[in-house]
Amino acid sequence: MYDPGQPYPSQRSPVAASNVVATSQPLATQAGIAALQRGGNAVDAALAAAITLTVVEPNNNGVGSDAFCLLWDGDALVGLNASGRSPRGWDLERFAGRQQMPSKGWDAVTVPGAVSAWTALSQRYGKLPFTDLFESAVHYAREGFQVGPKSAFYWQALAAYYAEFDEFARHFLPAPQAGDRVLRPELAATLERIAASDGLDFYSGELAQRIDAAAREAGGALRFEDLRDHEPEWVTPVAQDYHNVCLHEIPPNGQGLAAQIALGILAHLETAPVDSTEWLHQQIEAMKIAVRAAQDHIADAGAMQTSIEALLDAESLARAAAAIGDSASTAAPVALPTSPDTVYLCAADASGMMISYIQSNYFAFGSGVVIPGTGIAMQNRGSGFVLEPGHPNCVAPGKRPFHTIIPGFVTADGAPLLSFGVMGGHMQHQGHVQMVTRMFDHGQNPQTASDAPRWHVYPDFSVALERGFDSEVVDALRARGHDVKTDAPESTFGGAQLILKTAEGYVAGSDHRKEGHAAGF
Repeated sequence: MYDPGQPYPSQRSPVAASNVVATSQPLATQAGIAALQRGGNAVDAALAAAITLTVVEPNNNGVGSDAFCLLWDGDALVGLNASGRSPRGWDLERFAGRQQMPSKGWDAVTVPGAVSAWTALSQRYGKLPFTDLFESAVHYAREGFQVGPKSAFYWQALAAYYAEFDEFARHFLPAPQAGDRVLRPELAATLERIAASDGLDFYSGELAQRIDAAAREAGGALRFEDLRDHEPEWVTPVAQDYHNVCLHEIPPNGQGLAAQIALGILAHLETAPVDSTEWLHQQIEAMKIAVRAAQDHIADAGAMQTSIEALLDAESLARAAAAIGDSASTAAPVALPTSPDTVYLCAADASGMMISYIQSNYFAFGSGVVIPGTGIAMQNRGSGFVLEPGHPNCVAPGKRPFHTIIPGFVTADGAPLLSFGVMGGHMQHQGHVQMVTRMFDHGQNPQTASDAPRWHVYPDFSVALERGFDSEVVDALRARGHDVKTDAPESTFGGAQLILKTAEGYVAGSDHRKEGHAAGF
């Protein structure tokens, strides 16, 4: 049983069913449901939705994205890191004279890993033929889809940002209005090539050759060999107990560790009433410590100079909790690489399989680079590196950058409980903390936890509060010394998708801050 109460203004109700899919775009949710109804499992549903999202939500993800996944396979929780590495031709000298990594162009592009996630998950866990997972995506790319209102808003807002790229303009400009029909015939052909080759064409076939040729012509460093040698990595998720549950995250290079640090600190503090001044203060202060740790330490696993075990050391977290007083702490500003543009989805089936999956270009449409003749928009994950010599996240050849995208998963007593994520760059680890505390400290259902107003700690440690908090709470936080802003745009607070396992099936929620929904049967 779950608490069906919805105390916050809501545009949606929780969805209860034996099989569920929750995504940020309705057409993608329907693609996932269709895969389940054809006899597929949760992995098939997630992949069908993820592949469809590359077509219908291109302002957040694409074939040229990276991806991460946490999966309860029916017996255990497994993780997949499908983020790509930097080209072999990258080193500090290449970026000499710059203060930070480029965010556009070929010098922001690392090897895209999303296609490798699709193939690895399908081959290991899927029930449906790989080609079946592309049916909706190919249909919408070839026959067209009507652009959703939120996608249209951000698409239009970004038009000038990418206008310098001719191939981008040919595919994505002029920016459509909500309801306009968009066709992507070149992308349809690309998706068919990927489907027919089990993804190999993207990494070692004609598509890989076209990517190499485009990079060479534009002076980029990415080469066929970089693509050919890419492999997604099956990883053991990092576990952190919090009260009566356990939060699992992908190990670095993702930033999920920061959510675990914050919850590890909060576990040592007395739980305050939800939405109260003390509740917000505790979480904000714990998150500041976690953000600082992420900035200083999180990088490609092989480059980290401080171990995961040290960062999650119980005594260290207890000392950090004890240091939280009644007033806001002052901390040196940080410069985390962040971007709000990502898609997150989750799915669960009647057999007990639950998947938490995230896929992202990083910033909006990514680097602005579109491969001629393919419709492939390349991510800009390379901008997640720093240029500080000696920093664990300093750019280097064949290295994974710091990643903001993180799927989340919660277990209780070793059993699956919640598949969830909160897309949105620097909001993601903060959103994980808020969803876990709301649901498991205060009993809120997935839709209620999603509907609730959110807080957001900026990289400079000022705090944004979403509309919905009591004005007295806002004033009280300012009185404690917090630099509180109340005019942040909706995109600051991300977008959640959640699926909670219950005794009878599942209950799902989908964020009103996105245009998607949860559905089931």
